[in-house]
Amino acid sequence: MTQLIASLPVIPLLFKWLYTLFVAVLIPAYWRYYGPGNFLWFSDLALFLTLVAVWLESPLLASTQAVSVGLLELVWLADFLVRLVFGIEAVGLTRYMFDPKIPLLVRGLSLFHIGLPFLLFWLVWRLGYDPRAWLVQTLIAWVVLPACYFLTRPKENVNWVYGPAKRRQQWMAPQLYLLLLMVFFSVCIYLPTHLLLQKVFPAARTSG
Repeated sequence: MTQLIASLPVIPLLFKWLYTLFVAVLIPAYWRYYGPGNFLWFSDLALFLTLVAVWLESPLLASTQAVSVGLLELVWLADFLVRLVFGIEAVGLTRYMFDPKIPLLVRGLSLFHIGLPFLLFWLVWRLGYDPRAWLVQTLIAWVVLPACYFLTRPKENVNWVYGPAKRRQQWMAPQLYLLLLMVFFSVCIYLPTHLLLQKVFPAARTSG
């Protein structure tokens, strides 16, 4: 009986298929409107890696993505709600959600930002938090950020590799800014999130 219970999936199969269907709809819609470079955004990568985590029920993948975008997606949500309710642009992360030039379908699909952080926290609660997540996500970011710099156009400014938000920085060498950005993500975003998740959620069984 114990072995039978242990073999049951932690994540419901229906949810896995619904999540897969959503991603299958999003990919061609985003590709057509934004182009492939848009998929390098950490939030988009989190959407895809979370899909893998859901199917594999992987504590490490779920934990890395909670570290990667858990905090940032909550900021996105706050910015969106403030703009939606009060008409005030607090941060500017969700400006595109109110741009009538962007097709409604594309903006509708972008509402995944609302549910993603809560999904990740739920996964970490169900699967446990893997303490290797901070290091692994740092290594992922240190691959993704240079890829954004060399493979995407400056006007897209994917993951802000050319400057904060939509502004292209001009106060230091671009390569130095990129290096500092890599350190910033690891130390100022990932590390505090890692420490908080490690404190709040149970450790993953597979982490030993």
